[in-house]
Amino acid sequence: MTWMITGGAGFIGSHVVRAMTGAGERVVVVDDLSSGRADRLPAGVPLEKGTVLDRDFLDRVLREHTVTGIVHVAAKKQVAESVARPLFYYRQNVEGLRVLLDAAVAAGVGRFLFSSSAAVYGTPDVDLVTEETPCRPINPYGETKLAGEWMVGAVGRTHGMATAALRYFNVAGAAAPELADDGAHNLVPMVFERLTAGRAPLVFGDDYPTPDGTCVRDYIHIEDIAAAHVAAARRLTADPAASLVLNVGRGEGVSVTEMIDVIGEVTGLPAAPEIAPRRPGDPARVVASSDRVRAELGWTARHGVREMVESAWEGWRLRHPL
Repeated sequence: MTWMITGGAGFIGSHVVRAMTGAGERVVVVDDLSSGRADRLPAGVPLEKGTVLDRDFLDRVLREHTVTGIVHVAAKKQVAESVARPLFYYRQNVEGLRVLLDAAVAAGVGRFLFSSSAAVYGTPDVDLVTEETPCRPINPYGETKLAGEWMVGAVGRTHGMATAALRYFNVAGAAAPELADDGAHNLVPMVFERLTAGRAPLVFGDDYPTPDGTCVRDYIHIEDIAAAHVAAARRLTADPAASLVLNVGRGEGVSVTEMIDVIGEVTGLPAAPEIAPRRPGDPARVVASSDRVRAELGWTARHGVREMVESAWEGWRLRHPL
């Protein structure tokens, strides 16, 4: 069988490609390269350049590569941008997914693995977020991911497609330096960018109802995320009736201040932060319960926060030498 991985040349997608090919799966990558890089892909992995909004393109790729399963990673994912451009996010993340699912059904694809997000929960008032925690997203990005889960589940039930939605928590780290996140949108590379420019890292709000006033998140190593995709793909292959929604996190909360302290230790650079106003759409605390993913897939996170920072720093230094 062949898995089509959308967004497979991006930061997360390229790790999923490497993990799945390493596990012996045949893959084809679809990416418009708006944020991905072709040089992230292993040798021999075919890349089809195009967008999931293009139905004719998708029909051709699905047919020519005899695709039997899809891993949908491609999406726009910046919270603040989604607040400023909600229609753009709905078009890219919701309409793009609708077109992709329509093509998948027409091609007889039997397995669909959807990259979702902890952003679907909004601001949960619980210590650990379970899959039963009410979903109340507080920004358009989270709304698009929740709408995506609904669509994937409905299509799976109606058309006999095995489905899974993986709700990622905060992804960091790198499996190899050349695969590192070189954008400056997530916390770790944002801090790297500031520190290597000789500037203080920014903390967006220090008055949240948390122990140190900064947001608390569940950070998870990208290698663990990729391993969860392999486990989910195998489950979908073995269980044609699967309909799963699973958190993918470590179950440990780390504040922004605590993460910046670790980054300072790893980089050896002065990391005293500068406090900036809160960003719109940022919840105070979101930390996962990972009991269900462990039970359903036999998966558990293996890497800690320091490993995430060390591997990410190695990749940042490769592309941004001091």
